[in-house]
Amino acid sequence: MQDVAYRVTGRVQLTTDGHRMHLSAVEDAFGQGVDFAQLIKHYGAAPNGPETRYSPAKCTGTSTQDVQGRPDPEHFSTSYVERANLTMRMSIRRFTRLTNAFSEKLEQHSAAIALLFMHYNFCRPHLSLRTERNNRITPAMASGLAKAPWTLEEVVWLLR
Repeated sequence: MQDVAYRVTGRVQLTTDGHRMHLSAVEDAFGQGVDFAQLIKHYGAAPNGPETRYSPAKCTGTSTQDVQGRPDPEHFSTSYVERANLTMRMSIRRFTRLTNAFSEKLEQHSAAIALLFMHYNFCRPHLSLRTERNNRITPAMASGLAKAPWTLEEVVWLLR
């Protein structure tokens, strides 16, 4: 949360899930300079379905709670961070469930995440991003950080 606070300027609206740890983390990082709400998901057993050991519970509803400031209910969402987490779980074996692939050192873990997001933003064209000529582009190209998709060789060159 400290890293997020460092990277943004001005007053922001922040929505987290219902974990209690977010209450103190947001206050420690942002102080009073944030409009903060929690989107709390409620879970229950899946109706008419067999319960299995590793199946997640069914989301039966949500509720919201204003925590600080004046957050706008129109913008209560955790979708972007949930999508980023899904991308990580699907792209990095270390994040898949029930795996024996793990990082022995924090540096290895951090490097795997950095490599994923470097590839995601600089190398991989996204279907949702297109130019006027309908060409697919990378997020780095869309933001003006790159003129063309990077190759993996160019990414590896940065490590020298």
